[in-house]
Amino acid sequence: MATRQGDRRYDLQTLRGDVFGGITSAVVGLPVALAFGIASGLGAIAGLYGAVAVGFFAAVFGGTRSQISGPTGSMLVAMTVIVSANADNLAKAFTIVIMAGLIQVLLGLLRIGRFVAYTPYSVISGFMSGVGIIIILVQTLPFVGVKIATGGPVEAIRTWPDLLTDFRAPALIIAAATLAVAVLWPNRFNKYLPSTLAALAVGTLLGVLWLNDAPVIGEVPTGLPELQIPVISWQMLLTSIQPALVIALVSSVDTLLTSLVADSETRTHHNPDRELLGQGMGNVVAGFIGALPGAGATPGTVANIRAGGWTPLSGVLCVVILLAIVLGLGRYVESIPHAVLAGILMKVGWDTIDWRFITRILRVQREHLLVMLLTLILTVFLDLITAVAVGMIAAAVTSARQIERLEMDSVISVPILDQVFFGNIKDAGEEVDAFSARVGLVALRGTFSVASASKLMSTIGEDIKDHEVVILNFTDTVYMDDSAALVIERLIETAKVENTECIVMGLGGLPATTLNALNVLKDVPEDRFVGTLEEAKETAKRILEEE
Repeated sequence: MATRQGDRRYDLQTLRGDVFGGITSAVVGLPVALAFGIASGLGAIAGLYGAVAVGFFAAVFGGTRSQISGPTGSMLVAMTVIVSANADNLAKAFTIVIMAGLIQVLLGLLRIGRFVAYTPYSVISGFMSGVGIIIILVQTLPFVGVKIATGGPVEAIRTWPDLLTDFRAPALIIAAATLAVAVLWPNRFNKYLPSTLAALAVGTLLGVLWLNDAPVIGEVPTGLPELQIPVISWQMLLTSIQPALVIALVSSVDTLLTSLVADSETRTHHNPDRELLGQGMGNVVAGFIGALPGAGATPGTVANIRAGGWTPLSGVLCVVILLAIVLGLGRYVESIPHAVLAGILMKVGWDTIDWRFITRILRVQREHLLVMLLTLILTVFLDLITAVAVGMIAAAVTSARQIERLEMDSVISVPILDQVFFGNIKDAGEEVDAFSARVGLVALRGTFSVASASKLMSTIGEDIKDHEVVILNFTDTVYMDDSAALVIERLIETAKVENTECIVMGLGGLPATTLNALNVLKDVPEDRFVGTLEEAKETAKRILEEE
């Protein structure tokens, strides 16, 4: 009997689950692929081509066994901008897609996929919510029978005043009915008929049988796609690297987040680097056949898993079903109204918004909330890559403040009473003051990084000036980055200026490697390096007696 935790044995029950999963994910993915293709400006067939190309290569060569890939909301938003900017030269747009796929392959080969897991959730939440809002804003126009604006969400908002005179009642009724079915469809029926397909059927029947004045998809090309010849020149490469990076990064983040969802559903572990290879290969092929690029699709993946699809075979079967539509059944989608797809995308956009985070907004830390809102606003009103980059920087600064507090709490800087430290010491025949503190101890415990570097200097630097000898205790130091190491160098330089002698105690491991690599301790004599507190006492005693 096959197990669902990754056992490679295959039996009839697993095969049946993969068949059901493939059919279910195809049913879920069909209306979304059509809708995304239309919304991107490339046409319905581009969405289907993308679902076939990316879906097949990601299933066969990817690193998530149960994942379904194809056009997604975030990829739609990114690609729409590129298509709008290259409306007079779509060959350039598809060249950008090919470059994006190659970048993904390179990311996989360089084993960078694992680092996506370090993206702060506040950035992910703002990004995904922003994408959902963009989808909703853009679809407000076809929802009432108006052609989609080419300027993205900002242009759609500018067009809203004209909707009072340009809207078409049949389209509004169809879209509203489609959206109502998608929202109100009972969950218990989803395993028999997914809500998106039910909404597609109801909206299409309304348009065909009754409200036939609403704009429809029209003729959909069938058969194999034409090969797109990429535009290759140095100028093209220089101007296309930025949008290609956008597509590659958005696809990679979207995919690996969906992989994490699949892991939680199946209790397995995906291979992020192999997943990027598969997705990259799929997007390269998508660019060559004029298709919409894609990524891991969360709705299709979840539908596949819950229907029993737990191996790559379910993804391949999903592609086979969609390919049948591309090769000969395209005429059956020509009469679907645009308003139907707008209603479905409204639901997709709503589901894309991270309501789990938003419903807890009053309990979220202020810094994390600001990062989320900043990422969301930049996603909607600027562009995706800037939003993620700025969000990551803001999140890093926020995390650095928290880390600074933790690291500084691990620093101990105290004066040492001479009599307690040395016992009764005579200096030039005079008894040492019991309350004098000629020696100071600075113990650096735990980890120290750039987060605490500045505070470390300002805090300890003043303490050093008050002593004749300072013991830098690295016994419990676990890690020190280059910024913190250079602070140690500045502390030693401060001590030298103030005629304070330094003793280095317990240095070893990674901190020693970092400090020695940067030659930080060059001004500390060899006899000032000790291993224990007793040795530090003897060295400090000798230094004071010599004075």
